Amino acid sequence: MTSPNSGAETYDAVVVGNGVLGYSLALMLRRRDISVALVGQDHRPWSASVAAGAMIGCFGEVTSTLLQTPSGRAKLDLGVHARGLWNDWLAALDSEAGASGSANLLTADGTFVLLNAIGSPGVDSENYAAIRQALDKYGEKYDEVEPSEIDWMEPDALARPLRALHIPGEHAVDSGGLLDRLRQAFLRRGGTLVSDEAVELLADGGRISGVALSSGERLSSRCVVVAAGARSQMLVDSIPDLARTVPPLVSGYGMSVLLDTSPLGIRGPRSVLRTPNRAFACGLHLVPRGADRVYVGATNIVSADPVEHPVVRDIHFLLDCAVRQLHRGLWHSPVTRTHVGNRPVSLDGYPIIGQAGLEGLWMLTGTYRDGLALSPLLAPEMARRILGEQPQLDLDLFAPVRPPLQPLSRHEIIRTTVTHTMAVGYESDWHLPVDWPGQIEHNMHRELARFADTLHPRLTPPPEILATARHNPRIATRLRQYYEQYDPTGAAEDVSQ
Repeated sequence: MTSPNSGAETYDAVVVGNGVLGYSLALMLRRRDISVALVGQDHRPWSASVAAGAMIGCFGEVTSTLLQTPSGRAKLDLGVHARGLWNDWLAALDSEAGASGSANLLTADGTFVLLNAIGSPGVDSENYAAIRQALDKYGEKYDEVEPSEIDWMEPDALARPLRALHIPGEHAVDSGGLLDRLRQAFLRRGGTLVSDEAVELLADGGRISGVALSSGERLSSRCVVVAAGARSQMLVDSIPDLARTVPPLVSGYGMSVLLDTSPLGIRGPRSVLRTPNRAFACGLHLVPRGADRVYVGATNIVSADPVEHPVVRDIHFLLDCAVRQLHRGLWHSPVTRTHVGNRPVSLDGYPIIGQAGLEGLWMLTGTYRDGLALSPLLAPEMARRILGEQPQLDLDLFAPVRPPLQPLSRHEIIRTTVTHTMAVGYESDWHLPVDWPGQIEHNMHRELARFADTLHPRLTPPPEILATARHNPRIATRLRQYYEQYDPTGAAEDVSQ
């Protein structure tokens, strides 16, 4: 552990990470007259926020496995709570940033969830049913609609929706516009932006004392918040004792595109169009971004390190899905921009929120696909905790220093992994003899079970982590080290009840 130089710039708090979560927390602290340095490179390499479709709902993300466990239902409760805060949150940003009318940040009016012929019953049908179940449980308004009556859609005949529902309260925002608005509000509040990369946490005598930057300079503070998304692991690794106790973070990188829809000759859709979550990803989704632009996303590949550039495989897969499942006319659309975002994924699949080991060190990461949507809820809560005020949310389950969370049994995780892996094939339009899928599933289940045994006698990571670790020795090694630290005898904390 290293102590900062005495000549370092000193702040009441240093927030590392200039994505939506980092900005939102820094702004909340400035509202309380706390001097804050927000650290992050202006062009945001590896960021998830800049590539996000920025859907600010929660019900469209519901899955059958989410509803099965207390930890999953706790995540959904947070999402429902956060969704109800967005109107006031945007209005406050408008006032602070000197803007007028939050409507220009809202890009979509409602969401259509599509159950189409491309998905697999074990994923799409079950998740579609789970979305309806969650909507009913929370009393959320929705309507079953005839898919052929949805404006704008023109899918391939073999990929047409079989069922659809409309959720009028699930919207989307322009993620780039949101980041600009947060930046303006933070600066107008007197916040300090540091366009650099934090590369090391500095500590002294068991408490945090600042961060070191790639430029060689240091920032001094007795409060540091790691909100650097998928790059958070590099900072955690700078303090080995901390790294051994916090769930390791990897990247769930995804690729999205902006398309020009003017060649279609019709105005773009007004609502989000999306499938249920499928194939280890957040489902195919299209988000309006103006009269003649749409955002299409997103792929999801787990990687040990953040990824900066898209690969041909992901671009081909995503565009093929969009053309076949949403509108054949997109075949003629210019691709105006591609994005790569790196979602922060903990190796047990749950957020990392709260005080982290050293006195004065906090973490706000591991939120996977939910960080932007949860920002109006998590930023004020973190500010309350940092300032020593009474918390209003129960986030103990997501404390940074914790045993691995495993809400499902190994058998259930392996079964889900196999189902989602097969779903990738179906969405890629594979053609197999009718009896082959059953054989593939059987052999894949056996192989995954053998591999899981090499990680730990009983502890098992989430499906997308398990599927990747099988082919990624670095992630497999991190899992073994994390499991050994907390559970050398095979006695995990049970959160399944």
